[in-house]
Amino acid sequence: MSQNLIDLNLSAEALDAVDAALTQLEAQLAPLIGLNVDQRRQLTKMGEKSESFCRQAVDVMQQNPNILPRNFDLEAMRRDLAAFDALRPRLVRLTRLFERANDTHMALGSDLMSNALEGYAFLKISGKGEGLEGLRKTLSARFNRARPEVQPSAPSAS
Repeated sequence: MSQNLIDLNLSAEALDAVDAALTQLEAQLAPLIGLNVDQRRQLTKMGEKSESFCRQAVDVMQQNPNILPRNFDLEAMRRDLAAFDALRPRLVRLTRLFERANDTHMALGSDLMSNALEGYAFLKISGKGEGLEGLRKTLSARFNRARPEVQPSAPSAS
């Protein structure tokens, strides 16, 4: 085995603990929403520059609530800002954890694929005459490509 980016062995107890923690996270974060593609596309986005504008707007509105119409919910805006600030560090941690889990998953898949290819190459070379021809053919199916059917060309009208 020539490639071994990671050698991971998660015990059943560790996986149970992870599942319990994920269940707890899902329960605590149940109020989070999901948006479809159209909803995401239609939203007014807040980037880094816009964030400063929003914070300043909240400050100005708090200092001058009399300029706002009665149906403007300044308290809801303040709650949104507080939730935005509270969620950000958790989102950073979750993103970092997701990226590490995704990288680990990719490394495991790469280890598997690289070593399967290496083992298959050995099987093709040293497996001859060992009664492994059927197994080699089964594994070779991964490399069989369907060839496009060649359509006979229509005779040209001359």
